[in-house]
Amino acid sequence: MNFSGIIVGAAVFLIIGICHPIVIKMEYCWGKKSWWVLALVGMLFSVWSLFVGNLILSTILGAAAFSCFWGIHEILSQEKRVLRRWFPENPARHDYYEKRRKELGI
Repeated sequence: MNFSGIIVGAAVFLIIGICHPIVIKMEYCWGKKSWWVLALVGMLFSVWSLFVGNLILSTILGAAAFSCFWGIHEILSQEKRVLRRWFPENPARHDYYEKRRKELGI
């Protein structure tokens, strides 16, 4: 039996599950300007995956990298969800959100 697919699938499931709350927390604490952190981590995981000899680990690192890259899109979308009041806004950045709501007509 070959368990590689199950291992990679479980790892990707966990990575996606971990990335979702991280994106929400990053937008809450630092706003959409924190996208570069995800880009940097994604690039580091990409490079790391190129130099790992184990195929399963390399695949998991590649999946983590592209989950970070997808997180960039999600952090931008998360701001829109906050502006629509679907998620709580950071009270310290209330003025920023109100300004954006006026700009966008929300």
